[in-house]
Amino acid sequence: MPVYNFKKIGPIPSATELIDVVLTRTQRRTPTVVHPGYKITRIRAFYMRKIKFTQQTISERLSGMLTDFPRLNDIHPFYADLCNTLYDRDHYKLALGQINTARSLVDAIARDMIRMVKYGDSLYRCKCLKRAALGRMCTVLKRQKSALAYLEEVRKHMSRLPALDPNTRTLLMCGLPNVGKSSFMNKITRAKVDVQPYAFTTKSLFVGHCDYRYLRWQVIDTPGILDHPLEERNTIEMQAITALAHLTCSVLYFIDISEQCGYTIEQQCSLFLSIKPLFANKELIIVANKIDAQPWETLDADKKTLIEDLTKNSPNCSFMEMSNISEEGVSEVKAVACDKLLASRVESRISGNKVENVMNRLQVFYPTARDNLERDVCIPGSVNTVNERGETKEKSRTGYAPTKDDVGNDGEDEAMEVETNAKKTARELMWENGGPGVWAPDYREDYDLKDPVWRFDDIPEILDGKNIADYVDPEIEAKLAMLEKEEEQLAAEADAAAMGDDESDLDEEEEAAVEAIRSRKKQFRMMSHINKSDNKPTMPRAIRGKAKDKHDAGALNATEIKKKMDTFGVDTDAMIERGRKRERSVERGRRARAVSDEEKDADMDDTGMDMDGLTTKQIKKQKKEKRDAKKRQHSLARSHSRVREPSQMGLKDTDAEEVAKKLDKQGRKNWEGLSGEGDQRKSVHLVKWMNTGKKRNGTHNKR
Repeated sequence: MPVYNFKKIGPIPSATELIDVVLTRTQRRTPTVVHPGYKITRIRAFYMRKIKFTQQTISERLSGMLTDFPRLNDIHPFYADLCNTLYDRDHYKLALGQINTARSLVDAIARDMIRMVKYGDSLYRCKCLKRAALGRMCTVLKRQKSALAYLEEVRKHMSRLPALDPNTRTLLMCGLPNVGKSSFMNKITRAKVDVQPYAFTTKSLFVGHCDYRYLRWQVIDTPGILDHPLEERNTIEMQAITALAHLTCSVLYFIDISEQCGYTIEQQCSLFLSIKPLFANKELIIVANKIDAQPWETLDADKKTLIEDLTKNSPNCSFMEMSNISEEGVSEVKAVACDKLLASRVESRISGNKVENVMNRLQVFYPTARDNLERDVCIPGSVNTVNERGETKEKSRTGYAPTKDDVGNDGEDEAMEVETNAKKTARELMWENGGPGVWAPDYREDYDLKDPVWRFDDIPEILDGKNIADYVDPEIEAKLAMLEKEEEQLAAEADAAAMGDDESDLDEEEEAAVEAIRSRKKQFRMMSHINKSDNKPTMPRAIRGKAKDKHDAGALNATEIKKKMDTFGVDTDAMIERGRKRERSVERGRRARAVSDEEKDADMDDTGMDMDGLTTKQIKKQKKEKRDAKKRQHSLARSHSRVREPSQMGLKDTDAEEVAKKLDKQGRKNWEGLSGEGDQRKSVHLVKWMNTGKKRNGTHNKR
C-alpha cells in the first residue's frame, strides 16, 4: 500500500470563488433581519455574529488547505526531492506561507473589528463596522489570487503522481532512452506502459507490481537519462535521478548492445560511470538487452571488454543477457534481481540493532546427562528387514486426492503395496465402509475396563455403584393401580362436596338463563375494556348507532333493538311504538316545512313575473341568496349564544366594549406564525445591476 495518498487533497478554489463561498455561507447561516428599535446589545450581537462567522469560515477553509498539502520536512526524502524537482520547493513553501499569513490577518481583523463593534452606539455605526470588517477580509483573500492558483495546479499534478511505497521491495530500471525498460516492465508486471520506437516515450515515473516467492514486488520504470552534467538535466531526467538517490532497491541498468536506440555502447558505458555514485549500497544488475538483434557471442571484443569492466569494477554487480522480443532471459533477470534484493534486506536486518534486542530476550537451554550410559540409535527389526530386502514400503492412498505419483506410465492407477499385517487406519476404514457421514468409529474399543470383554456390553443403569435392575419390586404394578384408584375416589368425594355447597332453588332452565346472562355480562365487560384501550377517536353521538355497512342494520334499528332486548326478557312493544310516533311527528314537521318553502318559492315566482326586466338567471340567483341567508341565520342561531348588553358584561357602554375587543385582539398576537430575524425575507426591490446600463434584447431578471 502507498504511504502517501495525495489524491485526498481537496480542490483549491480561486480567490473570487472563495470570497463568493464565504459571503454566501455567511448570508445563509446567520440572521438577516435587524431593526433600529431593538436594544443596542441585540444589534451589537447581530453584527458581531456575522463578523465572527465570516472569520471562522475563512479560517476553516485556509486551515484545510494547509493540512491537506504535505509538509516537505515531514515526508519521505524521495517525495520531498520529487516535489522540489517538479514544483520548486521555495515556491511551494512560499505559497503555503502566504496562505498561513492570510489566515492570521483575517483572525486579527475579526478580533479588532469585534472589539470596536462592542462600543457601537447605533445600528448604522455597527453596520458600517461590519461592512468594513468583511471588506478587509475579502481584500486579504483577493491578494492570495496567485498563491491559490499555484496550489491548485500543484494539487492537480500531485494527484497524478504514482502511488509508490518507498520502503517496500522495489526493482528500479534505468538507462538511456529507448533501450527496452518499458517493454521489460510490461513483460513482468500487469502495467501497460506506452512503448514507441522513439526516445523519451516515458516522461514520468510509472509503477507496476508483480509476484515472486509469494511476495508482492514493486517495479518502477524511470524516464531515460542522458549523459551530461547534473545542472543541465531537465525535470524528466531528474525524476529518475531522484528515484535512484533515495529508494532502497535493486537497480537494473539496461544496455542496448544492438545500438538500435541511437546511442553507442561507449556512450551507454559513459552514462553508467557518470551516475555510478547513485548505485552505492544497492544491488546492481547490468542487463544486455536486444540479444535477438545482436547476440552477445558475436559482439565486438572491445565492446565486450567495456561492459565486462563495468561489471568487475562495481561492487554487488551482476551481468545478464535478455531479449524482450523473444522473451529469452526475462524471467531469469527478474528472479536474480529479486533474490539479490531479498538477501541484502535479510543481511541488513541481521546486522542491525533490532536483532540484538531480540536475542537478548531468548534463552537456549542444553540438557544435561542424567547418567553415563550410551544410548545408541534404536531401529525396529521390521524396518531392518525391509531395508535388507531393498523393498520400499508405500503407504495407502485410500481417501486421498490422486496425484501424479499414483498414475503409472501407461496412464492407469497402479496397485499400492500395502503390508498385510499393518493395522488399517480410521481413514481407510471410513472409505471402505461408505465414506464420511456413513461410517463412524466405534469408540467402545478404547474403553478401559477390568475385563476387556465388557467393552461391547450394553451399559447397565447403575446408581450408587449398584445395578438398579437387581432391586426392582415385583409387586410395583399392583401398588401403582391401588394408588390411582385411591386418587380417583378422593377426587369424586371433593366434587360431591362442592356440588353440595352450591345448591339453589332454580330449575335447569333458570340456571341456563342465569349462566347466559353471566356470560353476556362478561362479554360486555371485555368489550368495554377493549374499546377503552383502543387507540381510536370516539365516534360522535349522532352517528354512534347508525349502520356501518349494508350488512349491519345498526344499533338503533327497531328490529335489532327488539331482538336484543328479548334476549334479556324485556318487553319492547311500548318502547318501539313510542319511537314510531316520534318518527312520524318529526317526518310530519319536515314535510310541513318543505311545503311552506315551496309555497314561498311559488309566491316569489308569482311576484317575480312582475319584476321589471329581470331575467330568469337573475331570479334564480336571488332565490339562492335568500335560501343561503336563511340557512346561515339558522346556523348562527344554533351556534351563537344570545348577545348581551355592555352593562351585563361589566362594561360601561359600547365604546368600552370596542376598547376591550381591541385589547383582547392585541393580547392574542403572541408571535404565532410571524416572521423573525432568522427568516429570509426577500422584498420587492430594484437591483442596481439589473436596472443600470444600456438595455439589450432578452430578459434582465437573472444573472
